[in-house]
Amino acid sequence: MSKNAMRLEIYVNYPGHCEEAFRFYEQHLGGKITMMMTHQQQPAGTSVPENWKSAILHARLEIGDTALLGADIPNAEPMRSAYLTLQLQTAEEAEKIYSLLSEGGEIFMKMEETFYASRFAMLRDRFGTSWMLLGESKTP
Repeated sequence: MSKNAMRLEIYVNYPGHCEEAFRFYEQHLGGKITMMMTHQQQPAGTSVPENWKSAILHARLEIGDTALLGADIPNAEPMRSAYLTLQLQTAEEAEKIYSLLSEGGEIFMKMEETFYASRFAMLRDRFGTSWMLLGESKTP
């Protein structure tokens, strides 16, 4: 990336399960966690309440050319009106990811063929992250 290039990254807040979510995404989405720091590891870590010390202060997960950043914050709520979008190469891959992410979550639009994609779905996973899955884009 050039010195003056701008890069947009996504930051997701969790109410205490950021590490679990990121480890799940790393395992099932082919990502790589490149940074994970707890609240206890910060310079003022000794003043962090005991029940919050192992919560995540900052994490970074690389998925393809994109970074997903995250943290645990008190009273975080599930994502609303925004989606992480995964573009998938095959219908089989789309179905597999849909099955993994929808388990224990909430489906807004079930996986199906649309006029613009062989597979499309919208859901919120069990961690509160909203996803849009787009497989095999159709071309006119």
